[in-house]
Amino acid sequence: MSLPILKGAGDWPQVLLARAAEGPVEDLAMAQAGGAWKAFERATDELSPEAVIHTVTESGLRGLGGAGYPTGSKWRDCVSQPDPVHYVVANGFEADPGAQLDRALMERDPHLVVEGVAIAAWAVGAERAIIAVSSSAPVAVERLNSAVDEAEEAGYIGRSTDGPSLEIEVRELSGSFMVGEETVLLRAIEGKRAQPDQRPPYPSRSGLWGKPTVINNVKTLAAVPWIVGNGAGAFSSLGGAESPGTTLVQLGGSVKQPGIAEVPFGATLKEIIDGPGGGTKGKFKAVLVGGPTGGFLPQDALDTPLSYEALREAGAVGGSSTLLTIDESTCLIDMATLMTRFLSFSASGKTIPDRIGIKRLAELGSAMSSGHARPGDAQLLTDLAADMRAAALSGLEADAGNPLLSVMRYFAPEFEAHAERGECPAGVCQPIPLAGVPS
Repeated sequence: MSLPILKGAGDWPQVLLARAAEGPVEDLAMAQAGGAWKAFERATDELSPEAVIHTVTESGLRGLGGAGYPTGSKWRDCVSQPDPVHYVVANGFEADPGAQLDRALMERDPHLVVEGVAIAAWAVGAERAIIAVSSSAPVAVERLNSAVDEAEEAGYIGRSTDGPSLEIEVRELSGSFMVGEETVLLRAIEGKRAQPDQRPPYPSRSGLWGKPTVINNVKTLAAVPWIVGNGAGAFSSLGGAESPGTTLVQLGGSVKQPGIAEVPFGATLKEIIDGPGGGTKGKFKAVLVGGPTGGFLPQDALDTPLSYEALREAGAVGGSSTLLTIDESTCLIDMATLMTRFLSFSASGKTIPDRIGIKRLAELGSAMSSGHARPGDAQLLTDLAADMRAAALSGLEADAGNPLLSVMRYFAPEFEAHAERGECPAGVCQPIPLAGVPS
């Protein structure tokens, strides 16, 4: 069952959900009534590919899949390569099992995604594009395929003798959390083992089948039609200075109104939780920002603005753009350990941080939650997480320590109670005898 779309503040702009906020856009006619494919027509009839890339660059659009890399820079790097074959890949895999943001967009307004892919392909000279979707999202797959068929019948995409040709394929993929990483996703599309690649070279220079490839999250590509249709300045005026525009966030946990909302970058966590989320039920304890590789932030960090830099500084990540509010009944050590254990199960096994490091992090968390921590384990955890970040090939490895590190940073009394006294203030992990002490 898909999550409801939540209303934001009255003056918050709607870019990604401009059509879908009122309900699913079920076919091409409905989409066209809401302005679909007008931006594509403008791009191909009035603008050159270079002009489209310039517009996207000037808009300040950054990757909405969590990394935040400037979209225009990625496109420009791709077209600068001498290889005549270019590809576009839309990442809709959404590996976080608790997130439904990409899925909601693909299900509710598939033509927006397909149009964004088509504009990107026109801009970088790609004649083939792939929308990668998890096999666990069959409704999204069905509606995207229908949208692609309708777009072909209408003449927007497909083979052409007098203009650009574009074939768009919706590709179902299976796999773990790791598949959401861009180089892993490309290897999965190729039918290879899902493991990350060393970067550089980046996919924009050597990606799918060794060809220059633009790979963007589906939310990123879905913002492109609005930008092309309304202009770079209109988009750059939205959101914050560091991260213009809007993004989707998913609210859950102890929030009064769980669901999905479109919010401008620069809005604070408190504004998002109290606005579309309606506030929290019970006594607020923490908010988990960014999914399994995210961080737990306390009450006094709720003024943190939604931006890649601010969240990173606070010890969280944009990641899957989920905000999970947590009340006093939850043990953060226990929850952080469960998340780290999930990451260890999802690891590809290619690198030492991936194969051994994440597992060791989970073991340290388990030792603390079970009362078997040893002196120096806290420092060992800190050092291990730092070494993993330095040696990581993927974001999963680099950020795997965030859940436990954020608990150490912001919830020291709870952390120390577990690690030093074998106590669980939330009562979740009791009884937990201290190591070497008979129960």
